[in-house]
Amino acid sequence: MDIQGAAPAPREIDASGLPMDRAQALVLDELRALTERAEPFAAILLMPAPPEGRTAAVSASASGASTAARVRTLKLIRPGLTALCRGLAFVAPADIPAERAAAIHSGEQLWGCRTMATQDVTAARAWAGARVGD
Repeated sequence: MDIQGAAPAPREIDASGLPMDRAQALVLDELRALTERAEPFAAILLMPAPPEGRTAAVSASASGASTAARVRTLKLIRPGLTALCRGLAFVAPADIPAERAAAIHSGEQLWGCRTMATQDVTAARAWAGARVGD
């Protein structure tokens, strides 16, 4: 068996226990680091559940500045994602807000690479693993 020729395993980024703004920042930081390695990759992104008791309006107004920073970061790393990312598998609960679901499902339009969303981490790992070999 030729181990040297084996594709690398997908990177698993666990942001599931973090508040959403920190989770999004962690994901972008990790994706930036992966693109800086200049090697093809796939990633599994374990995302948090929506916060209890906060409305979308409160959440949006409280994180406006950090949202702008995340958008700038995504624009900076998108060329690397387009060139190197073979797929992003988002693992998120079913009750995520509509705007988060839209971002996850926007795939190449937003992220620059293929995406999939699921509630099943095993399915995400299988999908991302298959993408690394592409």
